[in-house]
Amino acid sequence: MKKHIIITSLISLFILALSVVACKKEESLTTTTENANCSGNTGSGFQGNVIIVGSGASGLAAAKKLEEEGISYQILEATDKFGGRIQKDSTFADFPIDIGAEWIHEDKAILNYLINQPGTEPNVETILYQPLNVQQVVGNVISEIPTQDMIDYYANYITEYKFKNTTWYDFIDQNFAQNIEQNIIYNSKVTTIDYSGNQVVLSTDNGTEYLADKVILTVSVGVLKSNAITFNPSLPSEKITAIQDVEYLPGFKLFMKFSDQFYPDVITCETSVGEKTYYDVAYGKGAQDHVLGLLSTGISSEEYYLLGNSNTIVDTVLQELDGYYNGLASQYYLGSYIYEDWGQQTFTQGTWTSDFQAASADLIAPLDDKVYFAGETYNSSGISPVDGFYIIRGSVQSAILSAYEVVDQILE
Repeated sequence: MKKHIIITSLISLFILALSVVACKKEESLTTTTENANCSGNTGSGFQGNVIIVGSGASGLAAAKKLEEEGISYQILEATDKFGGRIQKDSTFADFPIDIGAEWIHEDKAILNYLINQPGTEPNVETILYQPLNVQQVVGNVISEIPTQDMIDYYANYITEYKFKNTTWYDFIDQNFAQNIEQNIIYNSKVTTIDYSGNQVVLSTDNGTEYLADKVILTVSVGVLKSNAITFNPSLPSEKITAIQDVEYLPGFKLFMKFSDQFYPDVITCETSVGEKTYYDVAYGKGAQDHVLGLLSTGISSEEYYLLGNSNTIVDTVLQELDGYYNGLASQYYLGSYIYEDWGQQTFTQGTWTSDFQAASADLIAPLDDKVYFAGETYNSSGISPVDGFYIIRGSVQSAILSAYEVVDQILE
């Protein structure tokens, strides 16, 4: 959930055996046309096959549910790995780092809810994320936020958690991807979706075509905004308008390693559009390494982009921190960083949708009951209660639950 005085994150996804992994050539089209996972279906009135575009949180969740229902499916993934904006680094520090989505944005019990497990204590260690040593920058002036203000903030606003020794990536790997990864076709960037006929024809950049009765499209809003996928027929004008109206900011995450911790738990910087927040990445993790993260979206990220490259960005960030902390940043910097630029990546082209911006009916509407939209494009309200949880649009749990809902629609 977006916080007004501290940090937000990128937003910042289980069980029948696979019927058949291999697919047969569809001779009615061309020798490069393939059907999605051509097994029979059980347990549902729907008797067709499904292609999921994208293997991020929502794509993997949709596959999980289809697998459980015995529905034929495949996932077309544009990159060479699953996870989308959920990724990790295990080598930079003595704890794994979420270089994409990081916060749980709810009570930890949501983790069990997402995988249909009973109880409130998940089978993974988490930490309560309530930093009290918080500073704020307004203009060029840095000041301390009173501890009592922070206590009141958490008491009145939200309970927040993070993973302690694992990451979101580990969670979706263990609970989603491990059971369905054999149905992912990597390096398959979808360029055209033709839903004009009885079946949908998807074309990829390597010249392969796939047939499906239903398609679940889980690509980012940034990809849709960029018109990277051509639709036939063209998208309705009201859907195009709805896509373009969604706030979807550029941004990056930067992680820097220091020999000592000279910084507080969080430094939040005033910005007109988006956010700029420094935070102690090792907070609550019992780690020995000192890693400071910077989450920059909107105006601040665009200003950093003008510097040209990540090395110059790091130099500028160190100078900024030196100004606040009397040169300690440069003194303690170990010369090692991770720069993950989600805003300029081809297959994301941005960070996340606004937490509080409700998705319109035009945005989430399927195309001729053939092409469905899941993920950040699908959520009829910005914040909606689900069985006692508040599901924040743009969060990992929102992406997962949206996929479950779309699959339910297809099976009805």
